[in-house]
Amino acid sequence: MNSKYNISSYIHIKNNQVSLNGSVIFIEEHSIFTNFIKAAYKAQNTKYPKFFKMDNLSKLAFLAADILLKKQNLNVENNNNIALVFSNKASSLDTDISHQKAIQHKDNYFPSPAVFVYTLPNICLGEISIKYKLYTENSFFIFEHFNAEHLIANSNSLLDTNKAESVLCGWVELEGENYEAFLYLVSKEGTLEHNKQNIITLYNT
Repeated sequence: MNSKYNISSYIHIKNNQVSLNGSVIFIEEHSIFTNFIKAAYKAQNTKYPKFFKMDNLSKLAFLAADILLKKQNLNVENNNNIALVFSNKASSLDTDISHQKAIQHKDNYFPSPAVFVYTLPNICLGEISIKYKLYTENSFFIFEHFNAEHLIANSNSLLDTNKAESVLCGWVELEGENYEAFLYLVSKEGTLEHNKQNIITLYNT
């Protein structure tokens, strides 16, 4: 059975490079994540001052989403009917570890709100929603491995029930210097059918 929805664009951020629709648009070799993501942010002319206060997972997710959505020529002053369905394996573990270390180095328990606020993986969805004025559904799921079937089921359900006109889906994983973002936009537009095989092929590209 053919899908009635299509993938219109996709993005990868991994191995010190950013690829949009299969083409490398930024690369910075031999760079640690914090330097790489900052350089990629500046190279893409992204304008969101709060970016520098985010934890690393949110920076990764936000930049991937921002680059992809900018290519859709969205007007950020409008309410864009785009839902978000993200997933990963480690949840917010990278920030959780930083938070725990901060507590252990204090005589008293006074956690930093700036760190504590990011001890949930779905905070990155909020950052994207604020930038693009999204008031639609958003979810962040934790899986042992990339789960294409779950992304299909959730995104198709949102589209079938008219809860969104398009869905930004994908996998955003970060543990220390190991990071990977793969996002794609699904709607009635586009030429690549939204099915399991195509999603897995794009993910492994």
